Amino acid sequence: METSHFKDVTLMITHYNRSLSLERLLLSFEQLNMRFESIVVSDDCSKPEQQGYLKDLQEKFPFVLVTGPVNKGLGNNLNKGQDAVKTGLTLYIQEDFVPAADFATHLTHALEIMQERPDLDMVRFYAYFNYPYLKDYKYGFSEMLFGFWKLGYKKFYCYSDHPHLRRADFLEKFGRYKEGVKGDVTEYSMMMSFLQKKGKGMFYRSFKSLLDQENSWEEPSTMKRNRWRESGHPVISLLRERGLSAPQIQC
Repeated sequence: METSHFKDVTLMITHYNRSLSLERLLLSFEQLNMRFESIVVSDDCSKPEQQGYLKDLQEKFPFVLVTGPVNKGLGNNLNKGQDAVKTGLTLYIQEDFVPAADFATHLTHALEIMQERPDLDMVRFYAYFNYPYLKDYKYGFSEMLFGFWKLGYKKFYCYSDHPHLRRADFLEKFGRYKEGVKGDVTEYSMMMSFLQKKGKGMFYRSFKSLLDQENSWEEPSTMKRNRWRESGHPVISLLRERGLSAPQIQC
């Protein structure tokens, strides 16, 4: 298999108490012969035995390990991980994902699109549901179109913490992730900032084909979500919480 070198791209992985999942992800990229400019693993103060295993993994897979003395939640983990990225682009993936055999091809296509479309802020590779308003572009990617007047609450979810490619200035443009709150609120806040500041992104239509999210009984998901993706009520609550009214969110 030919090696794919992704220059100016850092693979950034958030981690918390799932070092076996992290090892599986890193091994998957190695087996696909995918090479990045750098790999950053941002750990949210995992248990001592997990941190010890992370050190062992560094011997096998050279990566920059960013840690902290206490658990500060998803927002802090995302912020300190991104702070360690030195390249122009970040491929962000949580540790419990596994890339498909043809992921390198689709990442190459995403990089080509980002290069020819400097107005784009991100390219999304995975989702729980299809984004409702899409304009076909190429290679199976479509541009997400937001309009406050458009029907349905799912239009709000242009941004997602699921695997995506983004530019280095993402936090400068949309602000740092909200810290000291639950993970859902962190994601909501970035989602609304992305809309407020007219972020633009691409969405892969076959969004369940590029990566699998795998959780075992040994390492279950550490992210406890409510049913916000199936209900519109949390969005309205967030709009109230942050004081965002309809005229402030325009595209």
